[in-house]
Amino acid sequence: MTKLNELAPSPGSTKKRMRVGRGPGSGKGKTAGRGVKGQKARSGVAIAGFEGGQMPLHMRMPKRGFNNPHPRDLAEVNLWRLEQAISAGKLDAGKPIDGAALVAAGVLRRVKDGVKLLGKGVLTSKLEIVVFAASSSAAAAVEKAGGKLTVTKPEPVAAASNP
Repeated sequence: MTKLNELAPSPGSTKKRMRVGRGPGSGKGKTAGRGVKGQKARSGVAIAGFEGGQMPLHMRMPKRGFNNPHPRDLAEVNLWRLEQAISAGKLDAGKPIDGAALVAAGVLRRVKDGVKLLGKGVLTSKLEIVVFAASSSAAAAVEKAGGKLTVTKPEPVAAASNP
């Protein structure tokens, strides 16, 4: 049994860091791999995208579209994965399948903001599934197998027209 004072990493598993600027014998002495003079040879340089005072290209380009500041992060699950879990005995086809059941069965690691059902694979079991969202192909496959799909995602509110 090893003692605490005898613990050491396996030989070859760790590598010493390069100490720059420590003389010519080190192989990284004098300029320490930074070249000669100039702004980039100095410390504290952050010039990515800087164009010498001219308006940078990324700021000259027009803005397009919309970037949602609060996007929903959905956990995705495919039909084949559900079928695989049922055949392995991890999911009970007789009970309703929701996010908590999928996590308990090990199909998903976490539910995140909700579960989205995707249509890849073939579904043969008759299932009652409760998810936040589902693709049209997944919904059709569940109905075709004789199951029931409940989508809990709120319906988008139609924009009110000005009179």
